[in-house]
Amino acid sequence: MDETLSPARQARTALEATHGLLIALLPKLNALRADVTLKADDTPVTAADQLVQTEAEVLLRAHFQELTFVGEEDRAGWDEVPSGWVAVVDPIDGTENFASTLPEWGTAVSIFHEGAHVGSMIALPELGRRLITGDHVTYAHSRVTAFSSGITDVLARDLAATPQSRVMGAAVYNLYGVVTGRFARFINPVGAYSWDLLAGLQLALEHNCEVIVDDHPYDGRYLEPGTRYRVEVLHRYDRHPR
Repeated sequence: MDETLSPARQARTALEATHGLLIALLPKLNALRADVTLKADDTPVTAADQLVQTEAEVLLRAHFQELTFVGEEDRAGWDEVPSGWVAVVDPIDGTENFASTLPEWGTAVSIFHEGAHVGSMIALPELGRRLITGDHVTYAHSRVTAFSSGITDVLARDLAATPQSRVMGAAVYNLYGVVTGRFARFINPVGAYSWDLLAGLQLALEHNCEVIVDDHPYDGRYLEPGTRYRVEVLHRYDRHPR
């Protein structure tokens, strides 16, 4: 990586390369969909999750010296004090969808430098969509509220009270939707992890959404691995540039 570039430019270059990697890996990922095991929490993981995480780590370490890599599929980087370059990666979010051959799954990458966010990406490879920090967006206009898939009494009550609602089974899909205006709102009252959320929350701030984490306005801070965070994101159409 050319260190004369700004951290934001370095991050964008790495994120674009990561997106290219995902597209190149799609045939291999499709062949690994049925290679599923269950984690201790009864959630699925496929060989494709492991492949994306491994390949993304190799690519990102080639772009950044002394990178702290935080990935969902092992504890590497979880306990490190974030400093210098940090990459938080969810290799396949919506693994249940992915393993079921549904296209609503994606990859999330968020990059920090010296404690400050410098770039994020959400990619939905089978849907042909991606959003990287700095991309231009033509916003849709929706009345639909997306909910997380972890059903609780609170979520069931809110679902019943929301006329236009969807449960899509992938946080990155929901976050892409609300950032681009395809959803008016995304609510996760159960809580999700930093790798599920960071890229989408940062992109939501960039696109003038209202972002609430654990009942407080989100300021873009780094979220610690292994902790669940409750979130609400509202697409604010009145905040678009005129």
